[in-house]
Amino acid sequence: MGKATGFMETGREVPEERDVGERIRDYKELYQPFPVERLREQASRCMDCGVPFCHSGCSLNNIIPQWNDWVYRGNWADAVETMHRTNNFPEFTGRVCPAPCESSCVVGINREPVTIREIERTIAEEGWRQGLIVPQPARKKTGKRVVVIGSGPAGLAAAQQLVRMGHEVEVLEKNERPGGLLRFGIPDFKLEKTVIDRRLEQLCAEGVVIRTGVRAGRDVTMEQLRREFDAIVLCGGSEVPRDLPIPGRELGGIHFAMDFLTQQNRRVAGCVVPPQGEILAQGKHVVVIGGGDTGSDCVGTSIRHGALSVTQIELLPKPPDRRSLETPWPLWPNMLRTSSSHREGCNRMWSIQSKGFTGVDGRVQKLDCVRLLWEQREEGGPMTCKELPDSRFTLKADLVLLAMGFLHPEKSELLAGLALDARGNVAVDGRQMTSQEGIFAAGDMATGQSLVLRAIAGGRKAANGVDHWLRQG
Repeated sequence: MGKATGFMETGREVPEERDVGERIRDYKELYQPFPVERLREQASRCMDCGVPFCHSGCSLNNIIPQWNDWVYRGNWADAVETMHRTNNFPEFTGRVCPAPCESSCVVGINREPVTIREIERTIAEEGWRQGLIVPQPARKKTGKRVVVIGSGPAGLAAAQQLVRMGHEVEVLEKNERPGGLLRFGIPDFKLEKTVIDRRLEQLCAEGVVIRTGVRAGRDVTMEQLRREFDAIVLCGGSEVPRDLPIPGRELGGIHFAMDFLTQQNRRVAGCVVPPQGEILAQGKHVVVIGGGDTGSDCVGTSIRHGALSVTQIELLPKPPDRRSLETPWPLWPNMLRTSSSHREGCNRMWSIQSKGFTGVDGRVQKLDCVRLLWEQREEGGPMTCKELPDSRFTLKADLVLLAMGFLHPEKSELLAGLALDARGNVAVDGRQMTSQEGIFAAGDMATGQSLVLRAIAGGRKAANGVDHWLRQG
């Protein structure tokens, strides 16, 4: 590294969040600008550790120490080139990734880890600002045609890799705009959609053809796609949400989280949301069931709507404030995480089981709950829980958002005849090929619900599998 003592001389810094009172009135990104010179100081904290354990936390195998060094030296061109060797969309992951690489950082053993995610985001932004990120069309065409179904991070990564390999690539997206859950699932205050549009322009300039409003398996059959294309890559995501079948579930005002978030993203984009199907938190007591990132996004969106109160409940016990002994470094730590949305005003509760909904005139008004006692694990076995006696209580709930994760891809004509794994995902081999020759799958459709960086990694791996298969054929 350019400064071997940087980690001892400089403390960790991250961009400051915009004032809560300001940001809850809009959907713009959360953070204040962070001066490039201060970021270069942060890059100097990378300690040339010899064995970069940050790689073990990153599914994309990003060459983190190398681009940290380039940033410290002010060499943005090499930093941008090094980053794009492994990651097609660092401006996405630099905003929404939970940064498992930072949890594996060697500096983090006894100090605060390097600000890898912010460095990643800034490399991408400097690359765009300086004109270093440009279309890279293939020099030679193969004459092979590939269709990618789904335009989320896996689909876009697969499409870009394949078109650069010289194949003709067409992407089919069922929604009116491309981006998948990047566009319709992640709120704009975490990822403004101009960031996606900028990258889509690059893909299209490289030759990727994107067709929106096309539902593969219905508007165009798999038989038609197999006749027209040499290979098919399925990147449709894991879209069947986990439900909560308890008494009163049929009442109005109980919705899946993604329906709520997708509507708001469409409003921000200027799309029309039919009034009869609107889901709004304004003036309501909102209960979010589920303690993950999707639940946190529901919290931030509800606050921006003007909810009277927002409560987020979680079935599992409250994590420890610091890294648990059960997840020692360099593992992803079991510990309490407080998001920017939580800091905007939210009542969080753990070890809570939902027992039933009650309401008036067909609409939910209350959620009946009970507190749980979780028992310690025995010899590494699973934790068990039981209801605490006399712990029943009720929450006001004019709007309930179910954010308990996703089960598997939608079972449609698209998956007919394909082998599935035990969890209902599309089964693939080491090349990401499904049980049918010439059909590949990547992203959440193949792995189950996961992170954006893993979806990108899966898309890149599928592209390599497709390219090898087409050239061997």
